[in-house]
Amino acid sequence: IPVLVDGSQATVHMPVDLADIGCDFYPITGHKLYGPSGSGAIYVRKERMAEMQPFMGGGDMIREVSRDEVSYNDPPMMFEAGTPGIVQTIGLGVALEYMMALGMDNIAAHERHLRDYARARLDGLNWLNVQGQSATKGAIFSFTMEGAAHAHDLSTVLDKKGVAVRAGHHCAQPLMEHLGVPATARASFGLYNTTDEVDVLIDALELCHELFA
Repeated sequence: IPVLVDGSQATVHMPVDLADIGCDFYPITGHKLYGPSGSGAIYVRKERMAEMQPFMGGGDMIREVSRDEVSYNDPPMMFEAGTPGIVQTIGLGVALEYMMALGMDNIAAHERHLRDYARARLDGLNWLNVQGQSATKGAIFSFTMEGAAHAHDLSTVLDKKGVAVRAGHHCAQPLMEHLGVPATARASFGLYNTTDEVDVLIDALELCHELFA
């Protein structure tokens, strides 16, 4: 059975060993790696690539074409139809070089520090319901507030205080149904965040509680 593991969320936060994962496909998203929107990449195991047929035609994916038949270049070129996103690919390469220069282990350690600091601060807000309490979770906190405040209400107030969060069902409506909530607000920390910014988030959440409790 072919196995695809979505690497869009993990690769920006920690070192990834595809040999250890053992999957057949592993896509990554460029804009989540501090690169340009519209960029990305996918790892495909050679054995799986040999089984696949192209679904788009044109450009350098074609080896030879006549009126009656066409032959394709070898993979991976066989799957790269048309003009590639040259600017996006260059930008993604620069972003990856930047992250590698910082060191993925260093990035992961920094985010663990932010996670632990944020968890301690959020635990002091007994009117905030934080989803997911695993000790080894990433530096991402999805939450709702007791009372009538919708996640969109929280995000609006937080935005006014200079705090950017995402609010809604996060492309995971079945999960929201399982959790019994219409939506959550989500604060995500990255390599550029600081503990001072965690404090700004906490202050803004306390304002939300004053407004909506």
